[in-house]
Amino acid sequence: MPAKPPADAPSDKAGGAKPCPICGKPVDPAFKPFCSKRCADIDLNRWLSGVYSVPVKDDEDEDGERPSDGEAGER
Repeated sequence: MPAKPPADAPSDKAGGAKPCPICGKPVDPAFKPFCSKRCADIDLNRWLSGVYSVPVKDDEDEDGERPSDGEAGER
């Protein structure tokens, strides 16, 4: 008979706990949502080096055109 995991262990089935997004190991509450400081540091490095980015939509002018560089009214 297989041993049951401890009651405080993360469970993918019942609790909906997701694995570490970097390596897929179970999450450690001290480093949530990661499993270790190493994976947290890898993720931070990816953000700081530009691997991850938040997409930005350029604003359009009232007439539907993008303002050109150096156009009056810009600061």
